Amino acid sequence: VAGLVKRLAHRLRQLDAGDAVRAKVSEQLLDKLYRVGLIPRKSNLLACDRLTASAFCRRRLPVVLVRLRFAETMREAVAFVEQSHIRVGPHVVTDPAFLVTRDLEDFVCWQDRSKVRQKVLKYNDKLDDFDLL
Repeated sequence: VAGLVKRLAHRLRQLDAGDAVRAKVSEQLLDKLYRVGLIPRKSNLLACDRLTASAFCRRRLPVVLVRLRFAETMREAVAFVEQSHIRVGPHVVTDPAFLVTRDLEDFVCWQDRSKVRQKVLKYNDKLDDFDLL
C-alpha cells in the first residue's frame, strides 16, 4: 500500500502545479494519510515519499497499546486484544491487525467487564463497588 501511495504522489507531482485535479486529489490524499496517522502533518506531497510499511505497522492496535502503556510488551498487548480485553470506542476489538486512526486513538480503553481492568483499578485504588457487579 505504501508503494501505491508513493506512485500516486509521484504521478500527482508530474501534473501541472496549477491543475485543479492535482490540487483536489493531493489535498484528499494528504488529508486521508494524516487522519489515519501515517504522516505527521499535511504539508505537501513530499511527505508521501517518506511513507513506509512500518508506518502502517505503527498504527496497529497492539503497537498503540504499548505506546499508551496498556501493556509492557507486544506479546502481552496481542494477548489482551485476542482475549477481548480491549475496546476501541464502543466496539470490542479482537483482531490485532486493527488499524487505529488518530481520532480513535483517544477511545482505546479496557473493556468494562475485563478482569485486567479491574486489577488495574484495584492497584490504583480507584475500584468502585459498582465495578464489581
